[in-house]
Amino acid sequence: MTRILIAGYQHETNTFAPSLADWAAFNTGEAFPAFVRGQAMVDLLTGVNIPVGGFMDEARRFQWTLVPSAWAGATPSSFVTQDAFERISQAILDDVRAAMVQGLDGVYLDLHGAAVAEHVDDSEGELITRIRHIVGPAVPIVASLDLHANVTARMLRESDGLVSYRTYPHVDMAHTGELAAQLLRRRLQRGSKETLHVQRFPFLISLNAQSTWMEPAKSIYEQLIELDGAHGAMLSFCMGFPASDFDECGPVIWAHGEQARLAVERLYALAGNPLLWRPEWLPAREAVAHALSLAASSSAPVVVADTQDNPGAGGDSNTTGMLRALLQQGAGLAFPQQIALGLMFDPEAARMACAAGLGAQLELSLGKAVPIFTGEMSDPPVQGRFTVRGISEGACLLKGPMMRGSTIQMGPSACLEIDGIYIAVASGKMQMLDRELFRTVGIHPEKMKVVVVKSSNHFRADFTDIASHVLVAKAPGPMAADPGDLPWKKLSPHTRTRP
Repeated sequence: MTRILIAGYQHETNTFAPSLADWAAFNTGEAFPAFVRGQAMVDLLTGVNIPVGGFMDEARRFQWTLVPSAWAGATPSSFVTQDAFERISQAILDDVRAAMVQGLDGVYLDLHGAAVAEHVDDSEGELITRIRHIVGPAVPIVASLDLHANVTARMLRESDGLVSYRTYPHVDMAHTGELAAQLLRRRLQRGSKETLHVQRFPFLISLNAQSTWMEPAKSIYEQLIELDGAHGAMLSFCMGFPASDFDECGPVIWAHGEQARLAVERLYALAGNPLLWRPEWLPAREAVAHALSLAASSSAPVVVADTQDNPGAGGDSNTTGMLRALLQQGAGLAFPQQIALGLMFDPEAARMACAAGLGAQLELSLGKAVPIFTGEMSDPPVQGRFTVRGISEGACLLKGPMMRGSTIQMGPSACLEIDGIYIAVASGKMQMLDRELFRTVGIHPEKMKVVVVKSSNHFRADFTDIASHVLVAKAPGPMAADPGDLPWKKLSPHTRTRP
């Protein structure tokens, strides 16, 4: 029987963000399942729309024997602490050594590709290299990557194959795991590495320009799939995570297969023009004013992305710039109880609301002023009298396209109302990528006139169908919508921060 060890390490590192990913962050079970090891990993992640779930399904079809190691994921933030990385790495390495005693035919890793640790910039490349030193050159190592991976030369050199998501929002995570299994099978059948060709971009791409639901990415990824078939290759295009300050941050196209070079060159010809990648944003006050104007004549909600406080990109989901803009322009007075914002991360406010109960009125200081990339602070907390409109223990089964089937633990959560505005407040951090996160506290986004989501693009997967319009707002927060606004120190001098 073919024996394949499986493991995972998921973190997207915004090196400019305020909060570190320590060991506790990998054990909270917020945006990702808590750290899990051994057979429990198989039991927990089978059937879930994440890469390892898809890999396991395909591996069973191939009748491989799976050797489960460990899987660790944490909400995007600043650096992974040295302690956390070494704990995760040691668990996986111990399992690899034990598996080699009985014989091992391959290793599959469910990686993000943009994890930066305190002591090593390319932490995924480091993990792959450590595994390579144990298994030697004959045992293939294949990994799946997030579309936002900052793919390094070391990751490509030390692995036998890498394949990334092809959608953003990432609705194809499990499918990417299946592709990784197919890539590993090809490697096992050939007995040697396939031809690899790589093309790196000389500029960064803003997250807000990367959505594959919009142009230019939509057409480019459609062409990627066609080129795969035409050239017998396995192409990947990682647009990169443009907030990881190290020298290899940036977009990369690569392919495995005999015609890898031709496939990469043809795709780069479609994607390499920097003029394609210029997104549009509105300042917070303008975004709210435009949303209210549109809402007056729309029968469906206007959705506004609070992109610079996206907890899926290193924000803490606790800034108040968009809430203040709504209050200052009387949004809740114009449309009482038809304005919603979420998720707001404020464990103390959520605890107090749950303790007080439905209908209670509380004097609160909601949100937090946090350091941002400009060197300044975000807007101060909102002080006022809030009414508790909904409470929840915080367990939420996600039903949208992104992570359907996953249950996340947000801790004590509540719907707080101030001046006609509903705010979904939670004790855990999670970007608003699923409407169930609102419904958990009694907010029904379909019934709102304006919905503000702390997200950059993932919200589109579950909110586009109900939205009359989608706007992107730049309120002060830790995640720069424009990479050119960031104070880069380590980025390659050959990489432009703006297209």
